[in-house]
Amino acid sequence: MTPSKKSALKENDGVSQPETTNALSISKIKASRKKERSVESLVSAILEGNITALSQAITLVESKNPQHLEKANAIIKQCLPHANTSVRIGITGVPGVGKSTFIEAFGMHLTAIGKKVAVLAVDPSSSITKGSILGDKTRMEDLVKNKNAFIRPSASGASLGGVARKTRESIILCEAAGYNSIIIETVGVGQSETAVHSMVDFFLLLKLAGAGDELQGIKRGIIEMADSIAINKSDGDNIKATKLAKVEFNRALHLYPEKASNWQPKVTTCSAINEEGIDEIWTIISDYVTLTKGNQFFNDNRREQNKFWLIQTIEEQLKNDFFNNTEVKVELAKQLQLIEDNKTTPFVAADYLLKLKV
Repeated sequence: MTPSKKSALKENDGVSQPETTNALSISKIKASRKKERSVESLVSAILEGNITALSQAITLVESKNPQHLEKANAIIKQCLPHANTSVRIGITGVPGVGKSTFIEAFGMHLTAIGKKVAVLAVDPSSSITKGSILGDKTRMEDLVKNKNAFIRPSASGASLGGVARKTRESIILCEAAGYNSIIIETVGVGQSETAVHSMVDFFLLLKLAGAGDELQGIKRGIIEMADSIAINKSDGDNIKATKLAKVEFNRALHLYPEKASNWQPKVTTCSAINEEGIDEIWTIISDYVTLTKGNQFFNDNRREQNKFWLIQTIEEQLKNDFFNNTEVKVELAKQLQLIEDNKTTPFVAADYLLKLKV
């Protein structure tokens, strides 16, 4: 009789954990999940400069949960009297211009002279790319470890208006937490610059020399919005090219009409990687703030921005409410089919949909 073969595979009994330890750990985890900080607790901690509370509050602002939104609005309302204490600086530039390196060098300079810096981002492309600002945060190794700096990626979202609104509310929370220098970075290109320009006091445009950018100086658009242009990567063999670019941009800026602020935009060069010219840019910003506060433009501009964001928020909410309505969804599908069948026009269809009692 052939002896039965034993399998080489053998299942050993696992080591059991003490039941009391497991039960205790699980109960602690459940308790921590259930326990949510109150509005008063979060506001109190934010005013003390607590970064954890600030992050939690911004997460509530970014949430789509109606209960979170209600809580976020209550926090913002209590933080508002402690806001409006910073200089808000918008920074933009094409990919590859060195925004991350510049922001880190600039942020480190500001903290070195006693400022508290918060870096936020507006990224309308994040619904597809998940946002390059997340990569930026990992690249700002020194600034992210600085106790006087706070870096926050923006929430992803298809709507630029929605992302921008959340960023603007985050500014209020950061100011209440004691950050007196707020840097808003545009990660996307195009319309995001306009959104950032409408929420900052000073708009800085980073440029590169020798990349054809000098020709853009004669076009209206983003150049017109800039309060200063900094030509980055002014180092090594590129120094001569950046100096020539500076001359070209200065000539172009003089073609534009005078700004309402009575400020003449300045052009400068810098090397973020070598931390050169960074202090000069802060001097330009300080001069701008002094001038605009003296002639009342600084406060007038913020009031106009508040009006703009009131209208934007109403429009955004009305649009969301309209397209999320069940009847509109059904009728919209029907009207799109009628348009495709050449039985109606887009304008007649729109008029019909807008007249629905929703």
